[in-house]
Amino acid sequence: MAQQAAADAAQIEQQIAKLGDLKRAIATAIVGQGDVVEQLLIGLLAGGHCLLEGVPGLGKTLLVRTLGEALELDFRRVQFTPDLMPSDILGTELLEEDHGTGHRSFRFQKGPVFTNLLLADELNRTPPKTQAALLEAMQEKTVSYGGQTYQLPKPFFVLATQNPLEQAGTYPLPEAQLDRFLLLVRVGYPTEAEERDILALTTGRAGEPVPCVMQAADVLALQAHVRDVYLSEDLLGWITTLVRATRPGDAAAPADVATYVRWGAGPRAGQALVLCAKARALLHGRLAATRDDIAALAAPVLRHRLLLSFAAEAEGKTADDIVAALLAHLPPPAA
Repeated sequence: MAQQAAADAAQIEQQIAKLGDLKRAIATAIVGQGDVVEQLLIGLLAGGHCLLEGVPGLGKTLLVRTLGEALELDFRRVQFTPDLMPSDILGTELLEEDHGTGHRSFRFQKGPVFTNLLLADELNRTPPKTQAALLEAMQEKTVSYGGQTYQLPKPFFVLATQNPLEQAGTYPLPEAQLDRFLLLVRVGYPTEAEERDILALTTGRAGEPVPCVMQAADVLALQAHVRDVYLSEDLLGWITTLVRATRPGDAAAPADVATYVRWGAGPRAGQALVLCAKARALLHGRLAATRDDIAALAAPVLRHRLLLSFAAEAEGKTADDIVAALLAHLPPPAA
């Protein structure tokens, strides 16, 4: 029994060590964006999907492609447009004829959603019907067509992007669909030094290919280990209080929430925060989550789950401002 436990512990340590190799592999093609890379890896380890928000030209597509290469996962990219149909993503049935017998039959042609890593570029540019088809596949991890149910590959990870500035001709995601994303990741401009490095890296000869450091089996094993990371009862209670405090009218809600929030986060936000805190702990080589893990991920988990009031818009208050006020207002959990 002791030998088996020691062997299991050694295997876990080896898999955690691969996460450091994964970060270094991504850094061979991506300059900076440390917080963004970390949040994407947390989403992957937690088994959820991420919505990236940032202006064009910040390397979102390159980041996702690099992640797929470093993980040796099948990668597909879909450019969402107003004329995109659900069948363009999920797949469709084709009528085939056997020339020898003349027999005709339908065969399901799988769409690009049947992959490990899917980049849904500019998701808010396609109509709600197509958005809903993708989000259903994200939630159920299956595709139903013609009375048959098809399992999506494992792992299955969707990274969707949207432009926060240009809103003409877009179909904003409803709150219920935004809630399906584990994290809303903000991609900002690089620093001056990082931008200089980007110019030097991308305007010369092609560099070395991104090394493959992990496979699908490693990702699935790490996702299982995330569930085993320890989270104390005090921290679990603090997360519960934090999520409930986003709801106007709750006893723990500060004055800012009552003034600037119309609807707060639901229980799915608490589930996401627990899993993300555990995933961050594992990413940093720890088997127990801390308050810092929760605080670091409170904004990415909650920012797209808060519906702000007109007063917040008038005064320029953002969801991140509300989350910061909540963290400052609530008493810290016990040590």
